[in-house]
Amino acid sequence: MWLEVESHKFDRPMFVIIYQCLIIPNYLDGETDVKVVEENIEMLKKTFEVYEDRLSKFKYLFGDFIILADLSHFPTAYYLTATPHASLLDEYPHVQAWIIDILARPTAKKVAEMMKATA
Repeated sequence: MWLEVESHKFDRPMFVIIYQCLIIPNYLDGETDVKVVEENIEMLKKTFEVYEDRLSKFKYLFGDFIILADLSHFPTAYYLTATPHASLLDEYPHVQAWIIDILARPTAKKVAEMMKATA
């Protein structure tokens, strides 16, 4: 279930935000469409509200042990932290702690080194 939520409610707005905030200005010499980013941030906030509620009860999405659904959020969560909108996580302390936990994992650190996000 959490992989479906990620796919439809997390990844979709995240991909737009990442594309608009990182890809267009850094690799395509274009300008970010602020309106498009704001619309997708609003969608992401709705998802974060659900995640915040869940993560206020458990350390991870499925319970108190990490599963694939948690780990699969890593790439887009990593890139969110490289955008000007990383502070969005401040509004959702449990989501922020969850993402920090995932990003702190040794394997995630190794993968992040290869991803080299540029803000």
